[in-house]
Amino acid sequence: MKATKVHENWVNGYKKVNESVEDLEVLYDFLKEGEASEEEVEAKYVATIEEMEDLEFRSTLNKPEDELSCLLEINAGAGGTESNDWAEMLLRMYTMYADKNNFKWSQLNRVDGDVAGIKSAVIEIIGDYSYGFLKGENGVHRLVRISPFNAQGKRQTSFASVFVHPLIDDSIEIEINPADIDWDTFRASGAGGQHVNKTESAVRVRHAPSGLVVECQEERSQHLNKEKALKMLKSRLYDLEIKKQHAERDKVEAGKTKIEWGAQIRSYVLDDRRVKDHRSNYQTSQTDAVLDGDLGAFIKAFLMIGAK
Repeated sequence: MKATKVHENWVNGYKKVNESVEDLEVLYDFLKEGEASEEEVEAKYVATIEEMEDLEFRSTLNKPEDELSCLLEINAGAGGTESNDWAEMLLRMYTMYADKNNFKWSQLNRVDGDVAGIKSAVIEIIGDYSYGFLKGENGVHRLVRISPFNAQGKRQTSFASVFVHPLIDDSIEIEINPADIDWDTFRASGAGGQHVNKTESAVRVRHAPSGLVVECQEERSQHLNKEKALKMLKSRLYDLEIKKQHAERDKVEAGKTKIEWGAQIRSYVLDDRRVKDHRSNYQTSQTDAVLDGDLGAFIKAFLMIGAK
């Protein structure tokens, strides 16, 4: 049923564009006969072009994993409170992006900063093609602003890294040998009430062959957290396999190894009111809108690079 739904979406998308082109041709004939205005033809032309470009953009999401949901991980770079605050700003940006696009999301793990912000966080974003849309967010994000934590009001630069992994579903089988994993339990951190902090409901799983470590503290039940952590581990392993199959992604991964100057994929310069993606060169002055989750133009610009 899921595969049928995907095919139907593509067929319906083509039919919609084809009908718009035919309607435009008819309207143009009316114009030549004096039965339609140039403004009507121009408006229909612009609408048809937008529909075609949107379908072309969606056609870039053509890999099997693109239609999956995703796990999005954020890690603060060196810089203490400044970077921790920036990491939390990114967390807010992506959760707002999910809300704006009718994706469901939940926070699976969070490590708060010592003073403000977060050191790291993992969220699950559920929705068709959420991985395909967000996979281009992989990399280092750089923030430049007048620091609210600096009494002298100096300009500060902060870094945080973002990792996006496809979230496997029942159509993908990943086998894990129980002998290859070790479990730890610990008390959940952060808000959640007395029950969360007084019981060891949070879990950590280590996968020896790959070296992957996954934590989950979303649920109050240790059993449910183990189920979620195992699913997260399988998604990470699937992501590793994808990277082996698509060697060109190694270049992207290499750019994420250092959370510092020169490795960033996007810069957010707030005092100059400018956000620029260094891969597509797309930029905007609408910094507030971007930080409120308006990422569509950046995502489209990046995906269209790969389509050319």
